[in-house]
Parts: sequence; C-alpha cells; structure tokens
Amino acid sequence: MKVALLHDYLNQYGGAERVLEVFCEIFPDAPIYTLFYDEAKTLGRFKGKVKKTSFLDKKFISKNHRTFIPLMPLASSLMKIGKDYDVILSSSAGYGKGFNYGSDAKHVSYCHTPLRYAWEHEKYFNWHPIFKIAATPAFWYLRSWDYGAGQKPDSFFANSEYIAGKIKNYYNRNSEVLYPPVDSKVFYRDKKIKKKGLPGQGYFLAAGRMMHYKRFDIIVEAFNKLDLPLVIVGGGPELDRLKKMAISPKIKFVPFVSENELRNFYNEAEAFIFPQIEDFGLVAAEAQACGTPVIAFSQGGAREIVEDGVTGMFFDSQTPEALAAAVKKFLTMKFDAKKIEKSAQRFSKEKFKKRILEAVNF
Repeated sequence: MKVALLHDYLNQYGGAERVLEVFCEIFPDAPIYTLFYDEAKTLGRFKGKVKKTSFLDKKFISKNHRTFIPLMPLASSLMKIGKDYDVILSSSAGYGKGFNYGSDAKHVSYCHTPLRYAWEHEKYFNWHPIFKIAATPAFWYLRSWDYGAGQKPDSFFANSEYIAGKIKNYYNRNSEVLYPPVDSKVFYRDKKIKKKGLPGQGYFLAAGRMMHYKRFDIIVEAFNKLDLPLVIVGGGPELDRLKKMAISPKIKFVPFVSENELRNFYNEAEAFIFPQIEDFGLVAAEAQACGTPVIAFSQGGAREIVEDGVTGMFFDSQTPEALAAAVKKFLTMKFDAKKIEKSAQRFSKEKFKKRILEAVNF
C-alpha cells in the first residue's frame, strides 16, 4: 500500500508538525507534499522526506507566510500529487487537505482545525476598520475555497471534540476524535526530579510558540504582580514585546529546548500555565504526562485535557487578574502527580498509531 503525506507548510515546529512526525514513524517510506519547507526551522526532523513543494517555496515567503495567505488556496490546488498512491493522509489546519491527487486514492484527513483565517479571521487580525472592509472579499474567497476542500477527504479525524464541532459547523461533515499523541517514552513523571524551590514556591512554567492569540502577555502581566518565579520556554514574533513587558526579575525566558530538556522543565514546575483558546493543547497534555497540574483558561481543547480540581484548574476570564487569582488559589490546593500522569495516558502515541493504521487499512 502506497501512502502520501500532505501537510500545509513546514516552516515551524509545533504541535501539528509533531503529529506529522508520528505519521512518518508509521509510514517511514511515505513522501511528504507541502507548500513550502524550511529544514532549519523544522529542526531537520523531515530531512529527506519532502518530495514536492509549491511555487510559494521561497525563503522570503516562508519567513512572512501570513502575508501570502490569499495565494495559498491557488498553490494548494496546483499541487499535483499524482495517481500513484492508494492512501492520502493529510495533516491539515487549512491547505493540505486541498492538494490535487488521484481520484482513486482514499483520503484520510487529520484536522487540527478548519482554516482559521477563513472562518475566524476577527480573532487573528487586529486591523483598522478600513483594511477589514477592503479585505472582506479575500476572506469570503478563503471561506469558499476551504469549504470545498473540506468536502474532499473520505473521512476526518478531529484532534478534539472542540474541533469536531467546527468541522460539523463549517463543513457539515462528521469526524472521529483522535487526540494528538504524547510520547510516554519522552514525557513522563521522573521521580528523581524535585520541584525547584520550597514546597508550593517552585517556578511556574509556560511553553510554546509566542503568537498573539496564545496570550503569553496575560501570563507576564499576572506574574509581574504575583512576584512568583516563572519560566517561559520558546520563541516567536511576540518574544521581544513580552521581554519588554516583564518587569519582575523572577520571570525568565528560555529559548526552544530539546524534548528531554523540556521534560525536565515540566517535571520541575509547580504548574503549567495555559491561557489560550487552543484547538487541543499538546504542551498541556505533555505537562500532565509528567505529573504536573495545568492552570488553564476554560475554553477550547483545554476542557478535554484538564479535570478541574483533579489534574489542574480553570480560570474563566482571559485576563491577568483572573490568572493571578487562579495561581493564588492553586497555592492553597494539593494535586496527586500519579493521578495526573495516569490521566494523560489517554493521549498515548501507541493508541494514536493503532487507530491511524486501522483507518488507512480500509
């Protein structure tokens, strides 16, 4: 059985790319088709696996890809996969599911989210009203294209119940929920690692790509007032602004680290802070696999990861004040690391691989 892997674009290494990496483990001979590819930005994880890219595969475009969003549907439609494959497995938050392939191939799409910029652009673009009006035709075009692309797969997996609802709402398609995989051989509770500092006074942790919608700014503002130790691991376009905001000397920024180093951070932290509305939230699931409770905003995929009062806790307003209050409450509570670790077994890589193999063997 010949399998082709389709992915929107490869110019960063986040949760979606980690899912693609597991697809590569399941199907080691399967080539990857993607709009553009940056080997360095994806840490060399897909070296030698990318077979074809689009006309957008230019360094300038890869570095500024959001500027070229209106061209991506065209580039996707022109991506010809050929008729040599029995199965098409797409990993998509928009464009990958719309690539051109032989009609006889069975297409299974793992959907991280329907195309955000088509259906929820108000959340991701903070433009002047005049520019919003001027851009309206482009958003209508993206929505029309994404709806059509959403009819192509034979079946859908959604990475959460939250996204399954969007697939039904935007595409009128049913989907099966299959949570993204957490590698228990990498992320696990290490009993040798102790929390840093005094009990209840170790550091708090946040990690990920520093994008505006992930709301790292809320974390920084809250911990400026709390005067508690905070470590933020990662990087991205918001990094410089966040560093300027951080007036507390107890806030520390750490660049992206290896998975083993990240496991150590998860294990050392008192709690993992997760203030965004996320499709799922792989970093939160990884933190729990290490036995660390999660303090999360009570919307999106976090509601499927955190059991309030057992594996973490929620706060209900996306503000620094609400987060600060949640952290103070957290310091009065006790959590069982063993229970938290056990809860994260729902997200095991082994379960994920088994279900994907079942799905492609029609």
